[in-house]
Amino acid sequence: MKPEEIEARLLHRDGLILIVDKPAGLPVHRGPKGGENFEDSFEHLRFGLPRRPALAHRLDKDTSGCLVLGRHHKATEKLGRLFKSGRVEKTYWAVVEGAPADEGLVDMKLGRLDAARGWWMKPDPDGLPAQTRWRVLGRCVDATGAPRAFLELTPLTGRTHQLRVHCAASGFPILGDAIYGAAPRTGGPPLHLHARRVVVPMQAGKPPVAATAPVPAHMRDALAACGWREG
Repeated sequence: MKPEEIEARLLHRDGLILIVDKPAGLPVHRGPKGGENFEDSFEHLRFGLPRRPALAHRLDKDTSGCLVLGRHHKATEKLGRLFKSGRVEKTYWAVVEGAPADEGLVDMKLGRLDAARGWWMKPDPDGLPAQTRWRVLGRCVDATGAPRAFLELTPLTGRTHQLRVHCAASGFPILGDAIYGAAPRTGGPPLHLHARRVVVPMQAGKPPVAATAPVPAHMRDALAACGWREG
């Protein structure tokens, strides 16, 4: 990204952290085969510091929204502890296929699918604990009359692909999920999962840092059909 493009995605800036709005479809960091990635643009976010900011956590390639960066080593280390201990509040928006109950809690352990699938996950009674709360914010039907819902998702743990696996295994896969849902591997809609808000208790005695990412273009129509209105 050009400097003005990534700076336009800046949601919060202070001396310790930055929060940026990650676009969907772009990996956060360079993979083993290289290629375009969001992290390469962090050089434009130094704002006078000797080193570029560093990732404090990850978002999936196809997930958009709030991404937290540490501006220097000590800040990044502290952020890592906050995320690991579950003290960072994360709120996601998603459009799902199906008709979930108005609210609920998914308490389902997760494990690796198999070594050949990298970070793909599955429900696994011998896996790591994982919990996700959901709340329905709106409902609608698609062009065929099949039910959809607009969900607020709150992960209480931070497992890889947690929200995607929990939704799919609960009978309401996220729209556009080509791994865990019914979307085709190519030619289908993009993943409708957005990291809407993050709250970071960065400094004791001070209010937490909070940021909200705007709804991405690819989710606007599906959200609006389920009752979302901007503003």
